[in-house]
Amino acid sequence: MEEKLTRLNKYLSEVGYCSRREGDKLIAAGRVTINGEVPEMGTKVKESDVVEVDGKAVTERKDDYVYLAFNKPVGIVCTTDTTVEKDNIIEYINYPKRIFPIGRLDKPSEGLIFMTDDGDIVNKILRGSNNHDKEYIVSVDKTISQTFIKRMAGGIPLEDLGKTTKPCVVRQIDSTTFSIILTQGLNRQIRRMCEYLTYEVVALKRVRIMNIKLDIPVGEYREFTKDEFKTLNMLLENSDKEYNAKVKNGIPTKSRR
Repeated sequence: MEEKLTRLNKYLSEVGYCSRREGDKLIAAGRVTINGEVPEMGTKVKESDVVEVDGKAVTERKDDYVYLAFNKPVGIVCTTDTTVEKDNIIEYINYPKRIFPIGRLDKPSEGLIFMTDDGDIVNKILRGSNNHDKEYIVSVDKTISQTFIKRMAGGIPLEDLGKTTKPCVVRQIDSTTFSIILTQGLNRQIRRMCEYLTYEVVALKRVRIMNIKLDIPVGEYREFTKDEFKTLNMLLENSDKEYNAKVKNGIPTKSRR
């Protein structure tokens, strides 16, 4: 019987090494080998192949996936490449297993970010077309007007990205603070939206991703609860990107496809 072939970036995500996007970066940089050879982008691997990153073998996972809610401090960078950025999220958390962030929070921002070793769940949460909401509390440098709230909610053209932001929910909290619920994840989106309206963000905190709320001190993390994961899985059920993890005690385990 022929061995199943899997795209290399998908293989790296399935074994919990990194997300598919990070895998593409590693492959493009020539840091991944298959049986000692540097592959082209899009190469497929067999289960009998030896895949290495930076000369170290990547092996099939034999344990349950990790899902963490982490309260990222200001000044920490959401990168898995510890050779590039000293203040990176991986070394800060120092988790005993290899994990990576789902999405990003920029360096000056703080708040909730998910950490996992399940590469297949990443795009289901992040893809804008899936319309999964994320809530932020934002403080700006001057008094907020009702025009500001209305324009932020209605969509802002971001010319340098060639996009207009999707309509969103914006609620004023006090004279200089508002909450915003987004289903997009454009680069520095909230800061760019505010800049377009001549406001500057002075503090930005993500307080919720889908059904999971920020409830831990800055710099600390916790595992998803069983109820949180059950609800999250229901919300992701019809999202793009296949995700067929088997469930054990309310938390998914490895499922090869």
